[in-house]
Amino acid sequence: MRLGFVLDQTTCIACHACTVACKSENQVPLGAFRTWVKYIEKGEFPDVRRHFAVLRGNHCDDAPCVAICPTRALFRRPDGIVDFDRDTCIGCKSCMQACPYDALYIDPETHTAAKCHVCAHRIDKGLEPACVVVCPVQAIHVVDLDDPQQELARKARNGELQARKVEQGTRPKTFYVGADPATIDPDIDKARGPYPFAHQDALPASPEAAPVREIYDVAHETAWGWKVWSYLWTKSIAAGVLCVAAAVGLLAPSTASLPLFSIAAPAVALVFIAVTAALLVFDLRRPERFWYLMVRPNWTSWLVWGGYTLGAFGATAAVWLLAGLTGASGVLRILFWPAVPLSLLTAGYTAFLFHQAKGRDFWESKLLLPHLLIQAIVAGAAVLSILAPAFEEGSRLAPIFWVLLDVGLICHAALLAADLYGPHANAHVTKAASAITAGAHRGDFLVHVLAVGIAAPLILVVVAPLAGEIASSLGLLASLAALWGMFRYERMWIQAGQSVPLS
Repeated sequence: MRLGFVLDQTTCIACHACTVACKSENQVPLGAFRTWVKYIEKGEFPDVRRHFAVLRGNHCDDAPCVAICPTRALFRRPDGIVDFDRDTCIGCKSCMQACPYDALYIDPETHTAAKCHVCAHRIDKGLEPACVVVCPVQAIHVVDLDDPQQELARKARNGELQARKVEQGTRPKTFYVGADPATIDPDIDKARGPYPFAHQDALPASPEAAPVREIYDVAHETAWGWKVWSYLWTKSIAAGVLCVAAAVGLLAPSTASLPLFSIAAPAVALVFIAVTAALLVFDLRRPERFWYLMVRPNWTSWLVWGGYTLGAFGATAAVWLLAGLTGASGVLRILFWPAVPLSLLTAGYTAFLFHQAKGRDFWESKLLLPHLLIQAIVAGAAVLSILAPAFEEGSRLAPIFWVLLDVGLICHAALLAADLYGPHANAHVTKAASAITAGAHRGDFLVHVLAVGIAAPLILVVVAPLAGEIASSLGLLASLAALWGMFRYERMWIQAGQSVPLS
């Protein structure tokens, strides 16, 4: 048995009875929706027509929300319903990023994830979902897609019905009859607003004539904010410092006992990895449940693997610091070997996590993994360059970090150009990239990322060796500018990825 929905938009009258029934049956709080109606208008006056579609969860056979959930709070029942357990949800919001259909939300009362579950409590009693019962024109059908006797199920299996974003490979089980593509495909360009239900006075004139205009939809929360982009930055610093220090130690074993590498590098790594962990925990809507990630792990989720990676990294940095404080240079030389791959994994595991965020195509770039590794190297070289003058050997080592910083920035710039200006996989990626290069983040991108974060450090590092006594000051400015540029880029990258509507 594989239960799914068939929504007949040729008979639907957009009365919102399904939305109200769903809210009443499932005690859905104000401002949240498990099923809702979206309106668009097409054409130009006087030849204008309104279209609408009922949107909800898709109960995918290959549900990305189930795969990414770190505590198995989301699960697929034997009957094909994708259900949720609010008692084990930690409120990480990763399911919201994984769902290509904007079907999940955080309940403002329980602070846990929720979605349409086909009124599973009614299904278990042999009853139909509330939305099916209340629909006045019988436009909503629950079908068993494995039943050879059901005509609608046969049409769905044969591809005769419409479905949303089938290219994502999620195998959605909510199908449409007669839906206008612009109502179910958010990548079709359309003007947004003005929304008639939000205005009591006359609607303002449209600033732009558009053949398709969205005029009614529900609000969807932006799941990830400053804590997530700050986490990317602090993690790059922690991983980069330890990686660069370990690599130098392997290439020049005589430097193993230098305080910059034996004490300062692991201490900085520990501080920033602790900040990273704190940001991740306090970004949870149920932070007191963070330990569920360890005791109820879903091994398909890179949130789980990332948690264990951060723990192993922190333990390695702690042992490294202890060895440095006690003068155990032999232990340090041993630690250099696992520290390099562990640092790279710490820097790069996020690429695999973001690849599971199927709703955000912009984050699934094949260049993300090398980009994260390069960013870590840049951050590590910058921080060690800042620390170097405080130690006796600093004047000798600082130019090495400057060169590494410049090489990393050149690679960073090349990856930026390829990611933002190169070919894009689809319209979703193009819109997100355009938000950085030509949209809301353009000024930030040009000034803080390109000018301050890349161009200025490159120039300062070239000039520094010729600057005599102020060389270290120029190196310091270059490193600080590079770190600032990276922080601003992480910020706009997270924001731009969430700027494209999913429904």
